[in-house]
Amino acid sequence: MRNTYSIGVIGGDGIGPEVTRAALSVLDAAEQRFGFGTKRDELPWSSQRYLETGERVTRAMIEELRRFDAILLGAIGHPDAPRGMIERDILIGARIGLDLYVNLRPIVLYDERLCPLKGKRREDIDFLVVRENTEDVYVNTGTITGEGPDQKARVEMSFTRRGIERIIRYAYGRAQARPRKRLTLVDKANAIQIQSLWRDILEEVGAEYPDVERDAIYVDAATMWFVQHPERFDTIVTTNLFGDIITDLGAAIVGGLGVSASGNIRPGETSMFEPIHGSAPKYAGQDVASPLGAIGAVALMLEHLGERDAAASIERAIAEGLRSGRIPGIEAGSAPTSAVARTVAAAI
Repeated sequence: MRNTYSIGVIGGDGIGPEVTRAALSVLDAAEQRFGFGTKRDELPWSSQRYLETGERVTRAMIEELRRFDAILLGAIGHPDAPRGMIERDILIGARIGLDLYVNLRPIVLYDERLCPLKGKRREDIDFLVVRENTEDVYVNTGTITGEGPDQKARVEMSFTRRGIERIIRYAYGRAQARPRKRLTLVDKANAIQIQSLWRDILEEVGAEYPDVERDAIYVDAATMWFVQHPERFDTIVTTNLFGDIITDLGAAIVGGLGVSASGNIRPGETSMFEPIHGSAPKYAGQDVASPLGAIGAVALMLEHLGERDAAASIERAIAEGLRSGRIPGIEAGSAPTSAVARTVAAAI
């Protein structure tokens, strides 16, 4: 029987709708090739919508997303909207409201010519970053008090044993499924003493995974190793804040934000997938933005839904398109958005 999945589509702002349309055309090709289907419902959530109507995305609206098997998000953000407000409504709202406690970001070098690091090969850069997605400073509002030189800004960095244990357990599972079976915790436990709890739980849960090699390094050292020896990494688990930062560096060493994808995941339940780039409003409507991050997000979404052959086919199509030159680059304007999508779809 043909599997059919319900997909919520949020194009969002700027280049978001364009790269999402491109990614959906690749999804069309995957459906035809691999014999599954999707029912798609477009949601008009965006900063632009807020500017036009004053309407915000509420907790009740986030709850309604549970009717979907998965959500595909383009990008959120508009320079005329209040800074970060709609991003928090939608991105943080979905992560917290749907308890999407895993942020999964593959760092994969598809083509050596995209890498700014001297002498690095494709096989040197292929790792996963598993970022905790529902705790840390991002979920605490904080305060700004006082005036003038006495003004203070404060926000709490908070973790729970439950939150740490479930993300570390997930990361061990991902590491165990990979050939190298190696897990690295990235923290700052020497300076932020409460993060020693992460190390304790890494060791406790690690006893259940004797075949997975484990170690822990500080985040400043990790950024150095990303640049000097990225081949040392296989699977990384880290905090919400550090994960946000180091995955942008990870994207940079494989070509940039335009080629990288992200999954906001609650295993077995409704999850959300997106490219990691922003809305880039200066490129909107020009058919020049790279859709590869959005297409990669579709691959992650299909993996989550159990359509692993289709997901692998998309990944191969991206890699082969870049290596062959049929996709000439990932910079804005290197190839039309729609043409890149057609190239990937044809390869599938």
